[in-house]
Amino acid sequence: MATKPFASSADLTPKDEVFLELAPGVYTLTAEGDPNVGAIEGEDFLVCFEARATPVAARRWLKILRRHTGKPVRHLVLSHYHAVRTLGASAFDAQEIVAHDMTRALIAERGRQDWESEYGRMPRLFEEPDSIPGLTWPTLTFSDRLTIPLGGSRGDLELLHLGRGHTAGDIVAWLPQQRILFAGDLVESQAALYTGDAFHNDWATSTLDNVAALGAEVLVGGRGAVARDRSEVDAAITQSRHFLDELRRTVGTVHAEGGTLKQAFQAAHRALEPRYGRWPIFEHCLPFDVKRYWDECDGVDWPEIWTAERDRAVWDALQ
Repeated sequence: MATKPFASSADLTPKDEVFLELAPGVYTLTAEGDPNVGAIEGEDFLVCFEARATPVAARRWLKILRRHTGKPVRHLVLSHYHAVRTLGASAFDAQEIVAHDMTRALIAERGRQDWESEYGRMPRLFEEPDSIPGLTWPTLTFSDRLTIPLGGSRGDLELLHLGRGHTAGDIVAWLPQQRILFAGDLVESQAALYTGDAFHNDWATSTLDNVAALGAEVLVGGRGAVARDRSEVDAAITQSRHFLDELRRTVGTVHAEGGTLKQAFQAAHRALEPRYGRWPIFEHCLPFDVKRYWDECDGVDWPEIWTAERDRAVWDALQ
């Protein structure tokens, strides 16, 4: 029987990118399940959301963006600490790199290991990895809320920490006047969730409740299609919650019955694959998702650091 390729190591085909202007001066770029990015125009500046995995990859995004605006990047906002979201930051020449307090702490604790882990899992995203100058360090952090006035009649951009979820330090970018939400990896629209560093119980309950309470009418998730109206936004949040609930139910049941980690993985795969198996990175994510929730069932609140070696060990154990 053929061995399943590790994570996304065999996914080497370039993805088609789609640029969208969601409202005047509000932009996003999606790419068939690759990490989404965004930008918001202020009166005389830009706020960019997410940095991509390398400066070379980031510059491709910026080249597209520059067809629509030449304003300088004042703020680069990082939704969380993962390498594919942060390591391209140097391309933006941003005045401030903004993140949650906990994101800065996580970069200090595990940024180097996460870089090596994600490069092994998703090599295609790391275009010209030698262009990365080092770990990305936020220059401005906050705990709950940071407001960026956009100037003129553009309203405000609200950066919000809505609770622990995909990581301990996720933030969203909310435009209340336009009702547009950049949700980071707290919500995926038609893409599987990665939960290997997650706090599943908080995420599936209070955190997603807080996301839903904003009442967004357009939502850009961490991956996948843009939700373009209220029904699609509700569907994306419901899908993300359902994925988490089924993962918690199946893994939690096997754990409570004294089963094994591999049995928990098999149960989760049976439950989730019919609905989510065709979506981007489902097979990649699930072993790491299951292991993290198994650890939580064991009482491990703080996620264990993923190293390249640990990645392979967990992957091999569950195939």
